[in-house]
Amino acid sequence: MSQPTGAETTGRYLVLLEDKSVAAGAREMNRVAGINAASTADAASTEELAAADGLIFQDLGIAVVDATPDQVAQLTQAAESPGPISVVEAERIVHAYSAPPDTGTDEAAAPAVDESVFTWGLQAVGANLSKSTGKGVRVAVLDTGFTVAHPDFAGRVVMTQSFITGESVDDAHGHGTHCIGSAAGPRQAASGGPGYGVAYEAEIYAGKVLSNKGSGTDSGILAGIEWAIANGCAVISMSLGAAVRAGTPHSQIFEQAATRAMGKGSLIVAAAGNESDRPGKLAPVGHPANCPSILSVGAVDVQRAIAFFSCGTVDTIGQIDLVGPGVDIYSSWNKEDGGLGMHKRIQGTSMATPHVAGIAALIAEKYGSRGWELWARLSQSARRLGLPSTDVGAGLVQAP
Repeated sequence: MSQPTGAETTGRYLVLLEDKSVAAGAREMNRVAGINAASTADAASTEELAAADGLIFQDLGIAVVDATPDQVAQLTQAAESPGPISVVEAERIVHAYSAPPDTGTDEAAAPAVDESVFTWGLQAVGANLSKSTGKGVRVAVLDTGFTVAHPDFAGRVVMTQSFITGESVDDAHGHGTHCIGSAAGPRQAASGGPGYGVAYEAEIYAGKVLSNKGSGTDSGILAGIEWAIANGCAVISMSLGAAVRAGTPHSQIFEQAATRAMGKGSLIVAAAGNESDRPGKLAPVGHPANCPSILSVGAVDVQRAIAFFSCGTVDTIGQIDLVGPGVDIYSSWNKEDGGLGMHKRIQGTSMATPHVAGIAALIAEKYGSRGWELWARLSQSARRLGLPSTDVGAGLVQAP
């Protein structure tokens, strides 16, 4: 069994079932370990779900189960033999990614560029010059939810779903609302501030996979991914994850989830993490962005320099694929923030990620690209920077 090195875990387990044998995998879990898991393909009642030992995400072929040590050993043994069970991993706890302000600076200070019309982030990626708007493209942002009553989104149709038990999709944290704003917010804010949304006519799908305290689990993310795929989202933006130690293998479960998503036309874009403290400390790309089939995003500042907190490529596991604007990013927030109205400036690879997701939506609209073709177009059109590819990948994402 794969045990995440140094990661917080929930005590539950993720089980990867062979793609063509999900039903057989469910039977095998019951046979070898006595585990009875319900499936998202069935219209199970709340009572039936409560009585089950776990849940199978049918479209992903992944189960999350409660299991005793003996049952885990039996599942692991089954995974080591040919059959419908292929991988068993401990379920991780994940968090929203946001970075602290740089020492001696004011996090709320505006960057030294003219932002009277558009944020510096929109200008850096060329979104303000693009004729593409994201219209007709569905973008899922899996995060802390969304402030449904935000005035900047009046008249926009936002599809919402909460995967956090006991919490509505409404965002009491703020992180999700900020990310949705960067990816698909307005070009003309109701408050009169600068436009800040990349794909401002994209169809927004807000999935709450992190609680109002900013934390969640692998299974919550997987539930959100399955929901986004089922709704035909071309882009799935995830500004979340868990720190890993150098040399820790990527999750085979999430790698399979990403490849299965790609096969259905959904590209997953994820934040690389904020554990670095450059120049002295370079931290590896976090989970799940370190999976080869998930597009990993680092952050740059207004000078196109790598952000001090941005994780990077440190070994053969996990790499930076692209970078986006991630320092002093102005976007929507869940409540009044001083003189900024319902907006706030924060920083992190979390802020860079929705910029990339928004550009992906613009490219998807213009070219009809999905999956691997969309990834390729994002990389090919990126602006090359005079920085190591280990920090910035193919470069700074650019609008078509």
